[in-house]
Amino acid sequence: MTADGQQLAAVPAAGAPATTAPALPSAPVSTPLAGVRKVAARRMVEAWAAPVFHLGVDVDMTRLLGADLRSRGATVTDAIVLACVRALQAHPQLNAHFADNVVTVFPSINVGLAVATDAGLTVPVLADLGGEALPGIAAKRKDVVARARAGKLAMKDITGGTFTVSNLGMLGIDRFDAILNPPQIAILAVGSTVQTPVVRDGAVTVAPLASFTLTCDHRAVDGATGAGLLADIRAALERGDGLE
Repeated sequence: MTADGQQLAAVPAAGAPATTAPALPSAPVSTPLAGVRKVAARRMVEAWAAPVFHLGVDVDMTRLLGADLRSRGATVTDAIVLACVRALQAHPQLNAHFADNVVTVFPSINVGLAVATDAGLTVPVLADLGGEALPGIAAKRKDVVARARAGKLAMKDITGGTFTVSNLGMLGIDRFDAILNPPQIAILAVGSTVQTPVVRDGAVTVAPLASFTLTCDHRAVDGATGAGLLADIRAALERGDGLE
């Protein structure tokens, strides 16, 4: 996830700038997992054992891409997080953990962002977002992403999340299913924005659509509840809530 990007990808993957791959070693190199990488590996194993379901919608990004986010120091990712926060306030059952057959719903909304770093994937947490508007979310995102990429995250920075967003749109990925981030019970995957033919009022037009896929732990939540959350996220983004 390029969490500090201004826009979701509007070009195909082939148009993305090339990166220089590291050279192959002259002999095998073994590196034991440690720190946040070790924690991430353990969580992936836990997630793989969970019975999950996936829900998907296409979101019209017209209002979002037309908003002057840059002047407010914000990005599309920040606006997506804001929409998630407001939807979680309406659907608190998904702002939760599941462990030892117990579902724990939290009063504080702490959103994790999947971030690619030189050391691998990490998920720093934007804590206590319930009362934040777009500028506040942007400030917290800039801080944790910068520290993640500098390798300066503490364990407290990657724990306590209650919901996660993973955005691969800027890497040209159209859609994907994200793996749960245990003990959280839901994670949102965001794909690239693509100009897509749609029918409106009986006529064909083109709109910038992005694929949003919600992964949920079926032990803790049912499909109707997950669908309600995803529908509210889409509605908030298509209305441009909080972008004024």
